Amino acid sequence: MLTLDEVLAEEMKNPEFKKEWDALEPEFQIIRAIIEGREARHMTQADLAAATGINQANISRLENATANPSLRTLKRLAAGLGMKLKLEFVPIDNAS
Repeated sequence: MLTLDEVLAEEMKNPEFKKEWDALEPEFQIIRAIIEGREARHMTQADLAAATGINQANISRLENATANPSLRTLKRLAAGLGMKLKLEFVPIDNAS
């Protein structure tokens, strides 16, 4: 049986798949940051909801990629995690 990493590596050989995957990378980064930040602080979604005033169901939707957070929401999440939000624009790597 193949692992997820093996399947993903194979799919990344498909240019159309890779293009779509790369286009979704910012969303994946946000999701990872929320989940990893919450877990590193041993917080449940309910704990984060209490710390931010954001409904737990909305935090769940953000973590499951069924909602798109506003900049204001991202700031509230960062503050609730004891962090600050940092956004940056980076040059496009045209080599890929």
